[in-house]
Amino acid sequence: MLPSFSPAVTAAAMAPPPPKPIPGGYGAPVLGPLRDRLDYFWFQGPEEFFRRRAAQHRSTVFRANIPPTFPFFVGINPRVIAIVDTAAFTALFDPELVDKRDCLIGPYNPSDSFTGGTRVGVYLDTEEPEHERTKAFAMDLLRRSSRVWAPEFLEGVDGMLAAIESDLAAGKEGGASFLVPLQRCIFRFLCRSVASADPAAEGLVDRYGLFILDVWLGLQLLPTQKVGAIPQPLEELLLHSFPFPSILAKPGYDLLYRFVAKHGAESVAVGVNDHGMSEKDAINNILFLLGFNAFGGFSVFLPFLILQIGKDAALRARLRDEVRAALDQHDGEVGFASVKGMPLVRSTVYEVLRMNPPVPLQFGRARRDFVLRSHGGEGFSVAGGEMLCGYQPLAMRDPEVFERPEEFVADRFVGAGGEALLRYVYWSNGPETGEPALGNKQCAAKDVVIATACMLVAELFRRYDDFECTGTAFTSLKKRPQPQPSS
Repeated sequence: MLPSFSPAVTAAAMAPPPPKPIPGGYGAPVLGPLRDRLDYFWFQGPEEFFRRRAAQHRSTVFRANIPPTFPFFVGINPRVIAIVDTAAFTALFDPELVDKRDCLIGPYNPSDSFTGGTRVGVYLDTEEPEHERTKAFAMDLLRRSSRVWAPEFLEGVDGMLAAIESDLAAGKEGGASFLVPLQRCIFRFLCRSVASADPAAEGLVDRYGLFILDVWLGLQLLPTQKVGAIPQPLEELLLHSFPFPSILAKPGYDLLYRFVAKHGAESVAVGVNDHGMSEKDAINNILFLLGFNAFGGFSVFLPFLILQIGKDAALRARLRDEVRAALDQHDGEVGFASVKGMPLVRSTVYEVLRMNPPVPLQFGRARRDFVLRSHGGEGFSVAGGEMLCGYQPLAMRDPEVFERPEEFVADRFVGAGGEALLRYVYWSNGPETGEPALGNKQCAAKDVVIATACMLVAELFRRYDDFECTGTAFTSLKKRPQPQPSS
């Protein structure tokens, strides 16, 4: 568990205590970062890495090294100030305190050759001139896509479930895996809704587009991710020791670039005509929004959601009853309007995001010297230029805020008291009660992500009385009986 200490006084009782040095350290050059890297990827794993250091230093703010490091990551400073509590974490959302320039995934920044030579919006700080333009473009695309988002998504879910039912009927050992059908659903509906481009128009894109994005994402993220697909020490030697060259992803990326240029002209024109972007920058930002932010995020988040519900029979019964009662008020139609009346479904979605955020780490570089405040007003001196690293899976299990923080509680966010806790849910690079704006870095699609996840749950219970999952496979789908026609 996270260390929990009773604050001596509250900020309301008297002035905050004077700041103190941040505990922890970085060790000897080369050896310190290497030791932390091996702990992070091999001996402990990311969550245990942060837990042990928080317990060791009796502090939810401490110094550590974050990979990637030695030997072939030249010019990367792995030293960070780690944050694992909700109070101090909020500094990462304050554009007056932190600079978000080129630190999406930490001190390591993949080459912009992965994005066609464009520094796309997520790598820009709010004070850079291009940030407002690219954020406005992203928000505009999402606003325009709202007309087709729900029907395109539900059409994709229909194809996904048809494939899964077919695999189950064929008696595949271990059940029917939903990963590839789900990713195919995500890829097709995002292309149609965000890029205004139908993959069906290009056979290669339709068949291989999702795999192209998987490779493109993997090559950028592998140096920072514990994979577990190959044994140690091979993972350290082959995946975490050097950056991967973008040339490995270039043929696939160029195929998607030409696809968007040709078939997504409507969306590209929004960037060029309405936001003053070059065609190249508009296409590269569309591909990043579609491939990294949306496809990558949904591909991590939605499997956790399906699995969590699929292993809890009591929760499924409660969700089924709520979904069907809400759909009865909307002529049986799943959509943005109907899922607003499903508080347990929404709470379940939030709880999955609390326990398993798609992006576990958030970073920001201090613009200036400041005092980082934790619970009870406890302060830590941060120097300008230092990198802050917030680990969400522990921050959002902060025992100072959440009861039974390590447990999955589906109805945690139901009712007025539950909704008040949403300000501590940070998956979107901001509190869930915040709003994306041109001057902040909060996910532009924050609200539509929640609605989309709710629609997936609603569609499952519209079709099925029950289902079960093991790992990433459905092991049973019990169809809802069709009403008999009256005689």
